[in-house]
Amino acid sequence: MKQEPEGVVLAFDFGLARTGAAVGNTLTNSARALAILDTPTNDSRWKAVAALIEEWSPAFLVVGVPRLGDGSPSTLTARCERFARQLGGRHHLKVFTVDERFSSVEVEHGRDHIDDEAARVILEQFFRESEARRAAASH
Repeated sequence: MKQEPEGVVLAFDFGLARTGAAVGNTLTNSARALAILDTPTNDSRWKAVAALIEEWSPAFLVVGVPRLGDGSPSTLTARCERFARQLGGRHHLKVFTVDERFSSVEVEHGRDHIDDEAARVILEQFFRESEARRAAASH
């Protein structure tokens, strides 16, 4: 089984008006909220994402893909999948997707904008799933 690259990772919680970003590291499997990109246009979103990628030089990227509680697609599923594909194509980086159906629920605690914390939860989930895949592959 092919293992993910090691190093810095950026994760995104895509939204139509705002996109949350988190940064983490595969060596420590830790993540922290990084920024909320207030991106009302596609152009502004791509510029903000490019600036983060340039600043952090990630080994790869993670994008949360929302689904309904039963696992079926939500109204944003296709847009998030498209964002993930475009992200990889534009920046020539591997992009992993994570089912993020519960990330926003997990971080809601009275904040108006939780996108950056949702991105952190998405990245932490990716790390947990990667660890589980490695453990399963070693048995």
